Amino acid sequence: MDHKTYQPKMPDIMEAVFDAVYLLFDFVAGIVFFAMAQGRPLFVLYGILTLTLCGGDAFHLVPRIFRAFRGSTPKIKHLMGTGLQISSITMAAFYAILLFIWKLTFPDFAAPAAVEVMIWASAIIRIAVCLLPQNN
Repeated sequence: MDHKTYQPKMPDIMEAVFDAVYLLFDFVAGIVFFAMAQGRPLFVLYGILTLTLCGGDAFHLVPRIFRAFRGSTPKIKHLMGTGLQISSITMAAFYAILLFIWKLTFPDFAAPAAVEVMIWASAIIRIAVCLLPQNN
C-alpha cells in the first residue's frame, strides 16, 4: 500500500491513540515508582518491571502507531516484526523480575525450588526461541 495515498481509518486511529496513551501511562507509572521508592527495594523492582514492560512494548507499538497514520511499508513491517521479538524477550525478563517481587512481597511463603527453576528455564528457553533465525 502506498503510504502517500493512505487515509487512516477510525479503528486504526483509535488503536494508535490507545497505544500512545498506554505507553505514556506505563512510562509515567515507572517514573512514579522510582520517585516514591525512597530506597525500598520493592518499589525499585516495580519501577524496573514497569519500564521493562514499557520499553519492550514500545518497540512494536511505536511502529504500529506509524502504520496507523501512514499505512504499511516494508520498513514498518520489519520494525514491527523486530519489535515483537524484542517485546517477547522483555516479557521473559518481566516474569523473572516478577519472581523477585513475589519473593519480597511474600517473604514467609517460599516457592518450591522447582517452581523457580521452571520460571528461569522457561525464560531462557523463550529468549532462545525468540532469537532463532527462523523467526526473522
